[in-house]
Order: sequence, then structure tokens, then C-alpha cells
Amino acid sequence: MQIIPLPAFRDNYIWTLQERGAAVVVDPGDAGPVMAYLDERGLTLTAILVTHHHADHVGGIEALRRRWPVPVFGPARESIPDCDHPLVEGDRVRLTEPPLDLTVWEVPGHTLGHIAYVGAGLVLCGDTLFSAGCGRLFEGTAAQLQTSLARLASLPAETEVYCTHEYTLANLAFAKKVDSDNPARETYQIECEARRAAGRPTLPSTIGRERAVNPFLRIQEPAVQAAVAEWLGHPPASDAECFAALREWKNQG
Repeated sequence: MQIIPLPAFRDNYIWTLQERGAAVVVDPGDAGPVMAYLDERGLTLTAILVTHHHADHVGGIEALRRRWPVPVFGPARESIPDCDHPLVEGDRVRLTEPPLDLTVWEVPGHTLGHIAYVGAGLVLCGDTLFSAGCGRLFEGTAAQLQTSLARLASLPAETEVYCTHEYTLANLAFAKKVDSDNPARETYQIECEARRAAGRPTLPSTIGRERAVNPFLRIQEPAVQAAVAEWLGHPPASDAECFAALREWKNQG
């Protein structure tokens, strides 16, 4: 199966999973790039997967369904346009064209009902986990997001991470402040700069790579703890305080 990122807006990716003329799209905030790509490749849309309700992830659903009346899978705890397959923790998404078998994980934090799709060696994680970063707290709490990220980080190291924004270089710039002597981060930054200079996405990442470079998955590391302590003006009293402070620091930076 091919997994192709379709750029949308300033920095979104609409992931297209395709095989043998059939395609599924993930978080189609804009119908235009999807229609153009499917028409160019002679592909038929068979389903839409949604991770959360923000407009840049759902804005293209209605236009796509006017042309292809396909099932829409999305979080049951959120209002998703035309969603006829509401999903909760542990549900399965099974498709034959293209062949997919994914399990639903509830990963609140960025939004309260945010879900991820896990299986086949990949995770479609929306705006929960980014490469070298994580989503902002629009609805959930820092504790919820920390738990969601820890759960995603527990996936096998080789799991491919398909998030929905090209934020990697900006996230790495922040990670340099927090985890400055991390050689894995330095190597990854060089790789990502080369990819972007060549007009290529930095994604997908992998869970193993994120464990090595993402400060939000490394809050127990002494260097990250020390950087957060300096920013706070005192040592964090717990991992939870460290995580919450790190997210607030990123918001301000």
C-alpha cells in the first residue's frame, strides 16, 4: 500500500492510503487537493478517516461526499460532518479496498474526543503527536495529553508516525533549547533540513525516532528536567508538572 501526503493550507498533510485503484483519505480539511490527486491518478475514494473536529481536518468532507458517497469514520465524542461511523476506544476499522484493519485509540488532550488509528505498522495520530513535538491543549488537560503521548510512545519502535502538520523544523528548534546536547536530535535536524530543502516532507517519522528526539516523550531525561527547572525558576515537583511546563514554554516560544 502506498501512503501519500497531499499538502493543504500552509502546513497540513492529508494522508492518502491507496492500493489497486482505491483510496482512503485521512483528515481532509480541503477537498480540492484530494479531488485533483484522485482524478490525476484515476483513483476512487472508498472511505474517509477523521481524528478530530477542527476545521482544517474536516472542512472538505461534505464536498468529497457529494462526489463519492463513502463512509466517514470519526470520533464519537465530537461533531464530525457526515460521520456515519462514530468510533470509540477499541473499535476496529476494517476495509477491503484498500485493505485496512485499524484499531481506534482515544488520545485526548489536543481535543477531548481526539482519536488515533493504529495498525499495520503505523499510527494515524492527527494533532496529538507531531515529529519532535505535540499538539496544543485546546480542550483537554496537560495530564490527558501526557497520558496519550505515553501510550503512543509505547508502540513498537518501527511504527510509522503519520501526523498531519509539517511542524518538524519548528519543533526541532524548540527541542534544541530543551535538550541541547542530544546527538540524535542534531542528526535528525540535519536530515530534516535536507528533506525540506529538497521539497520533501519530513514525515512519516517513527516511534523509535520520536522517543529519541521528542522532548515531550523525554521529560524524565535529566537534561530536559534541568532545562524546565531553569525556565520555571525551580525544579518541577513531578513529571506531570514538568510536562505541563514544557507545553506552556512551547506555547510562549
